Amino acid sequence: MSEHVGAIDLGTTGVRCVVFDRGARPVASAYRELPLSFPRPGWVEQDPQAMVSATLAVMGEAVGRAGGGDTLAAMGITNQRETVVVWDRATGRPLHRAIVWQDRRTAARCAELRAAGAERWVRERTGLPLDPYFSATKLSWLLDHVPGLRGKPERGTVLCGTVDSWLLWNLCGVHATDDTNASRTQLYDIRGGRWDPELLDLFGVPAGCLPEVRPSLFRYGEARRDLFGEAFPVAGILGDQQAALFGQAVFEPGGGKVTWGTGAFLLQNVGTNPVRSRHGLLTTVAYTREGSDPCYALEGSVFVAGAAIQWLRDGLGILDDAAGSEILATSVRSNEGVYFVPALTGLGAPHWDPYARGAILGLTRGTTRAHLVRAALEAIAYQTHDVVRAMEADAGVSLPELRVDGGAARNDFLCQFQADILEIPVLRPAVLETTSLGAAFAAGLAVGFWSDLAAVRDLLPEPTRFVPTMSSAEREGRLDGWRRAVDRSRGWAEGTR
Repeated sequence: MSEHVGAIDLGTTGVRCVVFDRGARPVASAYRELPLSFPRPGWVEQDPQAMVSATLAVMGEAVGRAGGGDTLAAMGITNQRETVVVWDRATGRPLHRAIVWQDRRTAARCAELRAAGAERWVRERTGLPLDPYFSATKLSWLLDHVPGLRGKPERGTVLCGTVDSWLLWNLCGVHATDDTNASRTQLYDIRGGRWDPELLDLFGVPAGCLPEVRPSLFRYGEARRDLFGEAFPVAGILGDQQAALFGQAVFEPGGGKVTWGTGAFLLQNVGTNPVRSRHGLLTTVAYTREGSDPCYALEGSVFVAGAAIQWLRDGLGILDDAAGSEILATSVRSNEGVYFVPALTGLGAPHWDPYARGAILGLTRGTTRAHLVRAALEAIAYQTHDVVRAMEADAGVSLPELRVDGGAARNDFLCQFQADILEIPVLRPAVLETTSLGAAFAAGLAVGFWSDLAAVRDLLPEPTRFVPTMSSAEREGRLDGWRRAVDRSRGWAEGTR
């Protein structure tokens, strides 16, 4: 009897597999880190084969601990979005390292397209601004720069896709993706629900190399029996931020969440009518089901959030582990005027400045590593604040509360500071791996493991609440310092090579 639903969360810095029971309680999990490479300033790449190997390893561990593949009703997939892979159809071998969503190598190409007047109509069809963050210019770069690659996609010998489609190909031999991931490529008409011929022509990406687009809640295929000894359905695919929204059970318009992972991503459910942003946000697909209208979301994407703490640990060596950041941050009474703008790969929403660079300002002889760590945590909250205010201006309503998840949400200092800076309650769920939970919900609903959206909403326990306590004067003073710091980081790398 099928007792469990599993979820693969193929992220930027690691891959996790979690197996849940019918009460949406995790019963087994496994995790592996994934390395990133930085071949040039602003370039970020990953090994596609390492993604698959690590995924198979954590699936084997988690499924084994849960009792084996025959206990699984389905396995869902959630993934880092915008990252692209190209591979040979016949051999299944990747033809280049994956270009990661953080990569900025196509900033000049995006600037050329903006200068040519393409921005307005591209945003109208895709909900996205012209920025190297998205997949289209990455795919175009690969087709132009990998020797011998241009021409092969037209002949059907090369396949392209985001990492969900790369993983699905390796698990099931199916070349497909879902609407949420397709909506992040800048090749997909979010209203028409299809790859757009004019966008494909603009970016020089042939339709024949792209995956078939299917609903998010869908049975995609069967995992190969030789992988785990049992063939179980792979059902339900969501981009990681849409999966977190789904895992927080934000099924009705008006609700919002932020995921603090490598980056920070705030999504607000806006229902079945896509809202066009006037304040630097994205319009994206939240999820789709067969026979129903798509559900859309407004999104603000911050490129570096938890990755700033990781950089302090790995790049500067001033932290032993990320968990120690809260102890250091609370060891000092304030930031003492130190601000960290973590524009290490440019600024995302609402600024969209690929030429911004990281800056630490306000240093004195009295500055310690504790002040730097505190400034990095505060920067996560400041960036989230900026996106929330832009989102409220677009939607015309104020968020009554903000749901948080992701690894950094374990940090009580950050949750409290966020409530103080936003002046609204912050809600932290009992299960922080809401990205995995969202993929599991999608998979379970797709195969009938759970009956409907109301049934999965009822499974979530009460969250922990953080309520604001900071005075208005202190709040405005801190935000003023943050705004001045952001101004100094903007445009820093413009005109450099």
